[in-house]
Amino acid sequence: MCGRVYIKSTLDELLREFSMAEREAVLGMANQFPRYNGAPSLYYPIIIRDVVRDPDVFCPTFVSARWGLIPGWVKEQKPGRPPPVNARCEGIATNGMFKKAYASRRCLIPIDGFFEWEDIHGTGKNKQPYAIAMKSGEPFALAGIWEKWRNPQSGEDIRTFCVVTCPPNEMMATIHDRMPVVLHREDYERWLSTEPDPFELMKPFPAELMTMWPIDRKVGSPKNDTADILDPIDPVS
Repeated sequence: MCGRVYIKSTLDELLREFSMAEREAVLGMANQFPRYNGAPSLYYPIIIRDVVRDPDVFCPTFVSARWGLIPGWVKEQKPGRPPPVNARCEGIATNGMFKKAYASRRCLIPIDGFFEWEDIHGTGKNKQPYAIAMKSGEPFALAGIWEKWRNPQSGEDIRTFCVVTCPPNEMMATIHDRMPVVLHREDYERWLSTEPDPFELMKPFPAELMTMWPIDRKVGSPKNDTADILDPIDPVS
């Protein structure tokens, strides 16, 4: 599960870290970042493979997209059923909700880190949140898939996405049984390519390149969106 992320970089800093992508389409999002407690349903700058010059010149391009995947074939959203924010790598190529996007609409989701909760006693009532990031402190990219859905009420086309997840690495396994697919920089181009099934990229990221630390439970409310969210604390016992 990956249901919360953080981007402590400014938008300009994030765009410079991913300078291989065209940036014009997201410059208007600058006042939304840093975002220290990013939840689903918000809009994020993601990178897709898109046309930059007609008829067929493609390159990585930043676009704005809402977290929570809605396939284009969905007629309307059902009340009380939020769109999926994650897609398990196991079966993603055959799952009716995800397979078309996985085959041809994959994306990079640039972030500085994400959050996960450890169920301390296995009851679901006493959870310790952790922040997870790169040891280097650099922004990195999660693997995602995206869709474009037309809102039947407004007629607006909405781009949406979700995060691909995989089994945990050794570090993440101490707190949870899943983690998001984190991509190596050398694999960005392949993930965005027209290759229909780059399945071997969907694997646990090396634990020795990552770090995590316990943080305060106030991260549980997206209303708490300040830098001190990331401050380390003594873990709950």
